[in-house]
Amino acid sequence: MHHDLSDRVALVTGASRGLGAAIAIKLGACGAKVGVNYFGSQEKARAVAAQIRYERGDAIPVAGDVRDEAQVREMVRETETAFGPVDVLVINATGPQPFIKIEDLDWRKCLDQLEFFVKSPVLLVQAVIDQMKRRKSGRIIHIASEVFGKGVPEFSQYVAAKGAQLGLMRSWAMELAPWQITVNAVSPGWVPTERHANDPQSAKDAYVATVPMKHMGVPADVAEAVAFLASNGANFITGQNIAVNGGHTLGY
Repeated sequence: MHHDLSDRVALVTGASRGLGAAIAIKLGACGAKVGVNYFGSQEKARAVAAQIRYERGDAIPVAGDVRDEAQVREMVRETETAFGPVDVLVINATGPQPFIKIEDLDWRKCLDQLEFFVKSPVLLVQAVIDQMKRRKSGRIIHIASEVFGKGVPEFSQYVAAKGAQLGLMRSWAMELAPWQITVNAVSPGWVPTERHANDPQSAKDAYVATVPMKHMGVPADVAEAVAFLASNGANFITGQNIAVNGGHTLGY
């Protein structure tokens, strides 16, 4: 589906591969000018930006660790210098997601997840919020996860951080609504990307058996939901968490 984003500037974090790349490409195809954030994969980010430009969009790669305040402000500055104020902020970047039993869990492992899903969103939103408030317009879209609704075992540090991210989304939606800034989340199920290349097929089959639609999603499914939330069609939607997982969880 095409959503007209030709008047929008988007910044997508963690956009050099996987869901982030699919989101950046979709927003570019809808006409948005896109800052393609990356941390360690410069060539992949350049390739994503090149694909957007090849499809008659506009994009630049922007380096930055989303956990570092100075680097976050620089990636926003680069995007805004190239294209203008950020209209759509997609908070997607993540790191390793190990399974850890309670007995092996420590505070550092919890902080590793909280830095991506609480600290990073705070830094990113602080870097764009002043101009969004001045213009009384903006879209903040979190890429969350179904794990909070499922309570996945041996994954508590990740589940807790994703739950905290949804807490930020809900509170910010109420705080920013008077400025016509919407804040929402998209929660994918298990959508295979590069990071899942070595996951056993037996695990994927077991997951699919529990999905009402009996198949996994693809990155484009997530990108479609993000593009909708970035569009004028979602002007009156805020504080919502859209599960993109074939019915694996119901609304929460």
